[in-house]
Amino acid sequence: MNTHKIGRFFAVAAVATLSTASLVACGGGSDEGDGGSGGSGGTDVGVILPDATTSPRWESQDRPNLEKAFKDADLKATIQNAQGNTAKFGQLCDSMINEGVKVIIITNLDSESGTACLKKAADAGVTSIDYDRLTLNGGASYYVSFDNVKVGELMGAGLDECITAAGKSGGNIVYVNGAATDNNAALFKSGYEKALKPKIDDGTYKLVGDQSGEWDATKAGQVFDQMYTSNGGKIDGVISANDTMAGGIIARLKANKVQGKIPVTGQDASVEGLQNILQGFQCGTVYKNTALEAKAAADLAIALISGDKDAASALATGSVKDTEAGKDVPSVLAEPVWVTKESVGTVIKDGQADSAEVCAGAIADLCTENGVPQ
Repeated sequence: MNTHKIGRFFAVAAVATLSTASLVACGGGSDEGDGGSGGSGGTDVGVILPDATTSPRWESQDRPNLEKAFKDADLKATIQNAQGNTAKFGQLCDSMINEGVKVIIITNLDSESGTACLKKAADAGVTSIDYDRLTLNGGASYYVSFDNVKVGELMGAGLDECITAAGKSGGNIVYVNGAATDNNAALFKSGYEKALKPKIDDGTYKLVGDQSGEWDATKAGQVFDQMYTSNGGKIDGVISANDTMAGGIIARLKANKVQGKIPVTGQDASVEGLQNILQGFQCGTVYKNTALEAKAAADLAIALISGDKDAASALATGSVKDTEAGKDVPSVLAEPVWVTKESVGTVIKDGQADSAEVCAGAIADLCTENGVPQ
């Protein structure tokens, strides 16, 4: 995987010269209707988000960030959510293509349904962008995401730091992975495996559990409970591939009265994840500033709609291998950041979390102690 600094995302000044006369500014849509604001030019961009349950980020971060990015770019867009339903995903895709969108941006639920949508788009002459998740063998023209191997590496290195900070020189660790249907989950895992392999190989850590939590808090809690029981409670660290699953795992740690004693990782910098970090239940999370991701997607859409292939190519600062198609997909990849108790405030300062939500109730004192803006 080839990545460069996120600062190059916006280096192509030619994109900004696209005429706005035929474009109408818009907000994002609801799950049931067109998010466009009307006008004779038609909808420029259609976006399909995957669900509202595997991570709160899709609605709390990605939707408003995409809405702002498209509005700032004077693009008329419709943003819909498939609500975890592949049939609805397909219906939304058909509707957007029939509506005449010029660019379609999808976050797939799985590669099969994602590929079906992308093939229809190609047949209709609609340019496609995979957003956050690469659709294997889908043939998207571009991919906008984060360096997802780096995301996993940050989790692995973060867990190692947390275990050391807890005064331990090693011990038993477990992996609670994302869904097998999500290519990102495989990339995350390759990252934390790479980061922890040297210390697993030399015996510092022993991997005593490795299962999928399916991006679901309940499932992750059940999977962790099985690992915890089968190892007689002797677990010293947990890789949880996102904050939603970490919440389910922490619930089981609380049930066993060991919350805060076993480091747990996360990802997405969700409100729950940040609160768990402040309370000492979760040792850290991987923060992905989705405003950067949304801006990159909007910039690509502008270039593609204007027919400026050179500008689009210049925005794609790297590539990601589609392992099923055997092709490199031109990609714009942002840099993720490891966030701990001391840096929770960064997420709020960036506008990617609401301090009123994060610092609600008893958490307010913890926010004050850790310099979180309120």
